[in-house]
Amino acid sequence: MIQTERLILRPWRDDDRAPFAAINGDPRVGQWLGGAIDRAASDVLMDRIQAQIEAEGFGFWAAERRADGRLAGMIGIRRQAETPPGPCLELGWRLAVEMQGAGLATEGARAALLWGFQTQADDEILSWTASTNLASQAVMRRIGMTPDPSRDFDHPRLAKDHPLNRHVVYVARR
Repeated sequence: MIQTERLILRPWRDDDRAPFAAINGDPRVGQWLGGAIDRAASDVLMDRIQAQIEAEGFGFWAAERRADGRLAGMIGIRRQAETPPGPCLELGWRLAVEMQGAGLATEGARAALLWGFQTQADDEILSWTASTNLASQAVMRRIGMTPDPSRDFDHPRLAKDHPLNRHVVYVARR
């Protein structure tokens, strides 16, 4: 578990399912992820994320707001090999719309990045997003990540003409 001033990054619990599904089902969140997903798909995603945490000791943790215990979303680091920049350590986040714009993604991502360098031997941690997702790119820059255009890629699960197809990669180095 990681604690910041306003967040607790922790393993998932069954009572996270409904609020996580609400986050994943919000089209405003899904606009950067290729679309919103339904409750069944959200539950499968949460199970897969938690299985990785149990297997490796880390992953995309539940991000709980300390002030009221409300699920803000997910923030963390995971090992991944299925997307072109991999295999690598990936830093990522997903927040409820009402939690966005308050610095929580920056706060949680900074803490997860620090945790990653303190506990993992990797010399770098990557993060990526659609080239048009300027808000996530701003988070990456605020936590000290820099663009690595040589690793930018077209997302393999999106059509070539999809508006989110082109992804930009940012890197933090030890």
